[in-house]
Amino acid sequence: MIRLLIKTALVVILLVAGAFLFLGYWAGRHGSAPTSTTSPAIGTTGGIDTTKARERGAELGEKTALAASKIEETLAEGAISAKIKTKMALDETVKARRIDVSTTHSTVTLSGTVESAAEHDRAVSLARETAGVTRVVDHLAVRR
Repeated sequence: MIRLLIKTALVVILLVAGAFLFLGYWAGRHGSAPTSTTSPAIGTTGGIDTTKARERGAELGEKTALAASKIEETLAEGAISAKIKTKMALDETVKARRIDVSTTHSTVTLSGTVESAAEHDRAVSLARETAGVTRVVDHLAVRR
């Protein structure tokens, strides 16, 4: 019984919504006031200072280039970190889930806890072998 009431209510709501959409569309096409094809000018009084506009454009261009450079650098850092984590995940000696990898410019920092000295050495070696890495900061702790 409740399901029937819910279904009925939903049908009524859909019909009402459909009617409003149809009436809105119909009223928009058959309204009494003709619509103007041209809009009035807004904020165009006075002249435009082209020198100031060029300066502002150059300033915005510089900011955009700087932001693009920062984004490119961040993506490159993320790519290096991802390469190292992938190497660790594929390596049988290293347990990648316990090692955090962060990259700043071309410096990679490894932190976390490893089970053995062999796992430690392999993790550091994988990071050093990765293209784009110039320095590895080792903050790995060997569990004893």
